[in-house]
Amino acid sequence: MKFLVTGAAGFIGMHVSELLLARGDEVVGLDNLNDYYAVSLKEARLARLIANSSFRFAKLDVADRPGMADLFAREKPQRVIHLAAQAGVRYSLKNPHAYVDSNIVGFVNILEGCRYAGVEHLVYASSSSVYGGNTKMPFSEQDSVDHPVSLYAATKKANELMAHTYSHLFGLPTTGLRFFTVYGPWGRPDMALFLFAKAILEDKPIDVFNHGNMRRDFTYIDDIAEGVIRTCDRPPAASPAFDKDHPDPATSWAPYRVFNIGNRQPVELMTYIETLERVLGKTAQKNFLSLQDGDVPATYADTAALQVATHFAPSTSVETGIGRFVKWYRKYYGI
Repeated sequence: MKFLVTGAAGFIGMHVSELLLARGDEVVGLDNLNDYYAVSLKEARLARLIANSSFRFAKLDVADRPGMADLFAREKPQRVIHLAAQAGVRYSLKNPHAYVDSNIVGFVNILEGCRYAGVEHLVYASSSSVYGGNTKMPFSEQDSVDHPVSLYAATKKANELMAHTYSHLFGLPTTGLRFFTVYGPWGRPDMALFLFAKAILEDKPIDVFNHGNMRRDFTYIDDIAEGVIRTCDRPPAASPAFDKDHPDPATSWAPYRVFNIGNRQPVELMTYIETLERVLGKTAQKNFLSLQDGDVPATYADTAALQVATHFAPSTSVETGIGRFVKWYRKYYGI
């Protein structure tokens, strides 16, 4: 099949594109190669994809309305995996307009492109951050997500609402995937594991927020990529059991679904750090700080719906995942 993968030079986008190419699909990869973090890392990911003759790259910003319309008209993808976004909870406190441009304006352009190109299925990245101030664990797709604690989270919730509108009005099958703390080789330099490894190897202190009292459902990148493709292979249908008097937020009378993708095994932040220390063979200097604005103390995914729909659930342990990350990190940076 012919896929459009946005954010193809990104962390998740590269891995998803590689899986699609490995099974024989054609991939048009879009990315704007912005400088939110080192462009050289994005270019290195992209180089892995360009080596495959079934991959074509389009340097384009999803917020570019005429450019996106032209791309859809020219390429006519059968399915779209939308992973491009302005990422980062903490950065949204400093540069909110970047999130509106990319995550709201850009998403409208994706929806319009899918609508007019007759795309069979749109899968898009949501986030565990939509659960915001919720404290009931594990987080379920049936839970209310009306209390975000960051603008980033609000834009992801908005994406889910916008997708439902297009599923209802135009019959566009859409699936939103709420990712839980993705990590692994080729990861983003602004994420905890990357920051911790770099600081420890350079004998610098690491910042440990909420004085270490954090739990995260750390989810390994290969599991995320597999989950993305499995859901993309299964376009949603309208739910015949949907009850408008007692609506289920994760389904609809329209061809619309939302799934969690998490490891189902939340890990204490200090345990995560200790695992990294063992793999690196070095002890971290720790700078204990208060909880940052926009952050939450814990995440924990209920993935029962994903398992029923796709017969898959993430399962890679943090010991295995961190080991693979460190191996890649040392090789990539020659350490």
